[in-house]
Amino acid sequence: MADSSASYRRLWTLAWPIILSNITVPLLGVVDTAVVGHLPDARYLAAVTLGATLFSFLYWGFGFLRMGTTGLTSQAAGREDDEAVRNLLGQSLLLAMTLGLLLIIAGSPLVTLGLWLLDGSEQASLLAAEYAGIRLLSAPAVLANYAILGWFLGQQNSRVTLLIMVLTNGVNIVFDLLFVIGLGMTSDGVAWATVIADYSGLALGLWLISRQLKLLEGRFLRHHLLRLAAYTELFSVNANLFVRTLGLLFAMAFFTAQGAAQGDTILAANAVLLQFIMLTSYGLDGFAHATESLIGRAIGQQSPRTFNATLRAATRFSLVTAGLATLGFIVGGQALIALLTGLEEVRDTAATYLPWMIALPLIAVWSYLLDGVFIGATAIKQMRNSVFAGLAVFLVLWWIFQALFSQQRLADGLINHALWLSFMGFFIVRSGVLAAYLTPLRRRYGAIDRVMDAT
Repeated sequence: MADSSASYRRLWTLAWPIILSNITVPLLGVVDTAVVGHLPDARYLAAVTLGATLFSFLYWGFGFLRMGTTGLTSQAAGREDDEAVRNLLGQSLLLAMTLGLLLIIAGSPLVTLGLWLLDGSEQASLLAAEYAGIRLLSAPAVLANYAILGWFLGQQNSRVTLLIMVLTNGVNIVFDLLFVIGLGMTSDGVAWATVIADYSGLALGLWLISRQLKLLEGRFLRHHLLRLAAYTELFSVNANLFVRTLGLLFAMAFFTAQGAAQGDTILAANAVLLQFIMLTSYGLDGFAHATESLIGRAIGQQSPRTFNATLRAATRFSLVTAGLATLGFIVGGQALIALLTGLEEVRDTAATYLPWMIALPLIAVWSYLLDGVFIGATAIKQMRNSVFAGLAVFLVLWWIFQALFSQQRLADGLINHALWLSFMGFFIVRSGVLAAYLTPLRRRYGAIDRVMDAT
């Protein structure tokens, strides 16, 4: 009982700063929209929307820098190997900075391709290209911050996440107001505000690192930092995380494209409903990230008892969060749709598909939870496999429904229901595959060995 209570406390202590920092993200989006939305021409808002969407997807693709660093660092911290913790920081920062510089040098074709895929108006796309050219300058800071956050989380210090996010978003808001309202700039002002904010966050992160390093023994080893062979484990973990992320991005892009093929109203309604997923993720991500750190440390300590206690605590916290989200969507789903869009036709259409959002938290919760377990264990190939298994089922289900559509066996109103059903299949299969991998993972670390668990 004492172990269980301690696990709940540790998990909550790690999770709440992450949840709170997640909540600051939409606040920044609201300010960006409000500042640019009051300019006399709508093309500026369109440009910021296109550019911000592009960078959300682009930087999401590099999220492996945070996840891989968390898993490996937490295991090293569990082994009390301070030198490995130090060198993982150095390796992750060097990798992040290198990738960031490559993005600055070679990012222009990616921006051009991304804006072409987003298919905005000519004027908005030109402004978005200018916005993106400025935003690329902050790539080294953004990617380095991913590594820094992962490193601190791996040492069970999630409050750094909150500090960096609050500073970054606060600086961004201040410079938004200064550049756009004070100096009369437009979408370029919003981009420069973001660049300054990203480097401000990096400066704070580096200062916090300097303090943390004083508490760690050992030193940075040149052969760990400058020899490619020393990066084998980090490259392996990050490569599989990157491939997994590409699979997730494809699933989201495919879902969006199939909605768009049904018309603007369906596309807009689905976009509104996807915000329900984002809201749910604020809570579930907090517990998943905390789970990464605690599971990794349990493996580093070779403690099956801690592994099991963490898994139980994370499961209960995640299920409560998912249940509250489902209840909230039942009670307030219609009001939330009304808050997100003022277009009556889009509201009515979104309300038709609201039941999927009510069910989604209880379906998706398992993939969030198990992702946290497998990242902590650095069992990334299993995560990769789960995404592509889910993606295969998603595509097959949609292909079957498309075949039915061609024979006119389904009414038009059911087509988007079929799309959502196929998308739910993605979450279910992804979670099911991870659940199947969980038993051998626990056996690997002795977490279901009664003899070890009793010691």
